[in-house]
Amino acid sequence: MTNNSLTLISHPLCPFVQRAAIVLLEKGVVFERINVDLSAKPDWFLALSPTGRVPVMKVSQPIGEDAILFESVVICEYLNETQGGAAMYPDDALSRARHRAWIEFATQTMAEGWQFLHAKDTATADDKRAAFRDRLAKLEAELGDGPYFAGADFGLVDAVYAPLFRYFGILDAAISAPIFDGLPRVTAWRAALANRPSVKDAVLDTYPQLFREHLRQQGAMIAA
Repeated sequence: MTNNSLTLISHPLCPFVQRAAIVLLEKGVVFERINVDLSAKPDWFLALSPTGRVPVMKVSQPIGEDAILFESVVICEYLNETQGGAAMYPDDALSRARHRAWIEFATQTMAEGWQFLHAKDTATADDKRAAFRDRLAKLEAELGDGPYFAGADFGLVDAVYAPLFRYFGILDAAISAPIFDGLPRVTAWRAALANRPSVKDAVLDTYPQLFREHLRQQGAMIAA
């Protein structure tokens, strides 16, 4: 296990930052968290982040410059490989590859859900809701008896999807419930993730209010 100190460069609303924060909390790692204003990115941040996005993780080195990691899944995998606690990938190569495939599946799933949440008209909202639900149906077919993706053990797949499901716990039930209707395994998975201490603690207590205000500022139809 590495003893290098870790700094997570963050934004309070970023779901990708939450993935890294969840893994850090699962591993019991002490870390510093620095939030940046993504609407007015400071020069020091742009010098660190090749993409201009968060999360970025700074890993202190005993000799030489600090190491910089970016992209949420890369950061999560690094933490899984270098920190203590339970492994968050299966030991078996085939099972591990399957988990990585469903993590990749999360990329477009997140995009469909995000576009639904931010839709400004009924036609777009209906289209993106259908696309998002179609991807949830594929997850429904893949999930077992739970409570987590791979059963009793919380893993990286769970850390990746938890921030997405968090959004729908903030919305009015009249909006979110129909999306998950008829998907009992996804619904149970979502509930288990919401109750996980690391998932709860990955965001500020004010996160629901901040996210609702974000939707209003973006002119999202569901915030009206």
